[in-house]
Amino acid sequence: QEYLDTMPADGIDYKPTPEIRSFREQMLHLANGNFNFASAASGKANPYQGKNLEKMEDFGTKESLTKIVADSYAFAIASLDGLSDADMDASIKLFGRDMSRGVAYAKAFEHQTHHRGQATIYIRMKGVKPPNEKLFWFF
Repeated sequence: QEYLDTMPADGIDYKPTPEIRSFREQMLHLANGNFNFASAASGKANPYQGKNLEKMEDFGTKESLTKIVADSYAFAIASLDGLSDADMDASIKLFGRDMSRGVAYAKAFEHQTHHRGQATIYIRMKGVKPPNEKLFWFF
């Protein structure tokens, strides 16, 4: 949320170079991943199954972009409801690979962390200070 709040509205379509995703596309890719990983890990229906959020015109404003990213996190968090520790050891398929449900959720976290890190550079290149890292926020 802080990354979306920090990027100025006129920066959501910013691309450091023409061949890479814009900030908006990065955030939509992250959201798409949240929906896909959580759906695969939990078995709950992905509300955007078969859709590429990056290609949809529905999320062209900062407000609509912020909402879909927040929705993707809410979906991922809700997908954990009712799962026990033992459920996290169950074998599932993620993108055609066998792994535990817990590993699938860890991969979802890794994916969003990767793209959040990229977003930091986009924000800096727009001349804005990005949010502070929260790696040790709980200490």
